Amino acid sequence: MQGVRVGKRIIGADAPVNVGWDNVPRVEGGPVKQFIFTYFQPAALFALLAFWYYAPNDIAKASTGIWIGIGFRVLLLALEWVNPRFESWQLTWKELATDLFYVGLGYTILRLVDNYIGDDVMIEAIQSHFHWDKLTWFVTLPLILQGFLIAFIFDFGQYWMHRGMHNWYPLWLTHSVHHYITQLNINKGAVGNPVELFLIGLGVGGFFDFMPRAFLIAGAFRLGIGTYQHINVRFNTPVWWRFLFNTTEHHSIHHSQDYEATRSNYAGDFIIIDRIFGTCVDGEAELLGMEGGRRMSIGEQMTYPFTEGWKTLKGKFSRPMAASAELGPAE
Repeated sequence: MQGVRVGKRIIGADAPVNVGWDNVPRVEGGPVKQFIFTYFQPAALFALLAFWYYAPNDIAKASTGIWIGIGFRVLLLALEWVNPRFESWQLTWKELATDLFYVGLGYTILRLVDNYIGDDVMIEAIQSHFHWDKLTWFVTLPLILQGFLIAFIFDFGQYWMHRGMHNWYPLWLTHSVHHYITQLNINKGAVGNPVELFLIGLGVGGFFDFMPRAFLIAGAFRLGIGTYQHINVRFNTPVWWRFLFNTTEHHSIHHSQDYEATRSNYAGDFIIIDRIFGTCVDGEAELLGMEGGRRMSIGEQMTYPFTEGWKTLKGKFSRPMAASAELGPAE
């Protein structure tokens, strides 16, 4: 397979990847369907921002955000059946059961662990020694701008965390499990080894929790942009949106079976961060996963980083011993 040159790299030499927006199919159907699936993403984002900007204080709270997030994901799940991106990604009962296991894990055990050793705990310890008057200028900014900056700062940290997971072997062991998924749909972002799910959730966004309204608006940016990474819906994404924001297309390339393609599109929400650092590849891929699309069981997903890490250590330390044995006893 020849592949396509993108910068200094060859994308698609190991597995099929459609590089460039001209090679991405468009939504098929009448004018109403075309209109809905062209403007749904911007309309949803602006609606979320407007809600949190104008909502009364007794409604603008975290519990409301949780329910909005659940409702939004249910809506996107319905869209997956109305206008799927790929038939091969359509949800099966087996995939749904696996996804729900990880969603439940995230809302229970991982949340409990995060309460004790997560970023909020570390941030709280730092906050007690921080002079907040240094951030007075920040709270004078327009509210939407505050929310945008909080979301962007968080995603900037996520970009480097994610990129580090692909370039440092110990972190890659935890993250690699997530790259064994073979399809994208609404809950696939929750699938992964618990260690990786904990690490990828770390960020600096909690530093801004003293500004509740701006913090909720930042959540609206994340919900209205990042949720589309793991969905099976075909959109006619507007040009300005796919230039600034991450899309399903971008993230499918990151999950493709092509090695060089997986080392692209690290940002969670703002793909422009990848453009700045030269790691963005536009296009999409249908064939996902590692080892030719091998699907892992939940049991293997839970133990893989530890078993593979043990194999690596065992192989590393056994080779010098074998080499010493070949030399024979010293005379």
